[in-house]
Amino acid sequence: MKTWVAILLCCPLLAQEAAKPHVLTAVCADTEIAEFGLDCTAEEPCPIYLELTAVEALGTKLFLAGNFHTGTVTLWSVLLASEDEGKTWAEPLGRIRGAVLDQVQFVDFENGWTAGHVTGNLPKDPFFLKTTDAGKTWRRIPIFEDTAYGSVESFWFTSKTQGELIINRRGDARSRYQRLQTMTGADSWMMQEVSAKPLPNPRPRAAAAAASADWRIRADGPSKSLRVERREAGRWRSVAAFQLRAGACQAEPAKPQEQLKPQEPPQPQ
Repeated sequence: MKTWVAILLCCPLLAQEAAKPHVLTAVCADTEIAEFGLDCTAEEPCPIYLELTAVEALGTKLFLAGNFHTGTVTLWSVLLASEDEGKTWAEPLGRIRGAVLDQVQFVDFENGWTAGHVTGNLPKDPFFLKTTDAGKTWRRIPIFEDTAYGSVESFWFTSKTQGELIINRRGDARSRYQRLQTMTGADSWMMQEVSAKPLPNPRPRAAAAAASADWRIRADGPSKSLRVERREAGRWRSVAAFQLRAGACQAEPAKPQEQLKPQEPPQPQ
């Protein structure tokens, strides 16, 4: 189940103090309001929310994927990375406007992928973010050459080159679900199956169960924070926390117009 929490747009680098949630800050004002068609004013600002959809652990490294949005539109994708089990965080990739990120998977200590798509009336232009250097840098790879409606419902890689995914193309009843396969690590995809009915998840049940059993993202009401937790010896330990709400998208106050002095009539020569 997805978790929705309020949070302000964040800076590139974040630091965690003991027992304190991260506070993510950035500017969202007139430029963003105009670009996304938001109805926000100085008197009635629009709250900004963060949705975290996935957590992936790679040794002491952690990756979180999600997006920032208002109550009506998606603003940016967000990818967070930690080298020290959640003590400090950074954004290894710039946010993608109007996009969301979903599942994250690494097959070894170097190769990993994050799925995403562009939002709108219907999700479109599904893509992968791919890393081959343990998450230090990421490359965006479109799944289709041309604009196409749909999103990545699920994916799974068995090696750094081999993987499968299921595309959900809402609005296309006859071929809503499509299974694609790659032998090039997501650089190119081949169609394998098309169906009007849901197709089996390419992710093995054992792997899915193991991932969900070890890590979770939980909204904690008393502390007003979003917590990333790990199960250890049957108990959940908080690895990192993010402040649930830290600001809003607010228009700048209108500047008062300068009063013009009345011109004196020209003097006769």
